[in-house]
Amino acid sequence: MIKKVKQPIHEDDVPFEESMEQLADIVEKLEGGDIPLNESVALFEKGMAIAKRSQAQLDRVEKKVEELLRVEDDGTPVTRPMSPMG
Repeated sequence: MIKKVKQPIHEDDVPFEESMEQLADIVEKLEGGDIPLNESVALFEKGMAIAKRSQAQLDRVEKKVEELLRVEDDGTPVTRPMSPMG
């Protein structure tokens, strides 16, 4: 029986760790040097898109962490209503 891999609905739904694996695979292929130029360019473009998406994910996480660690001058945590993750 063939196992179906569930595809994310949107690229932003790709877990960060999976993106890093994809980038590692692309780098390995590019460093191998035994693929045609047009395929190399396509892989490079795909890698750049993955890197951009991953950086955006990191930026969102960093912002959340900064918000969680934010405190007033007197040490009181700054709070705000939680918004649904998305």
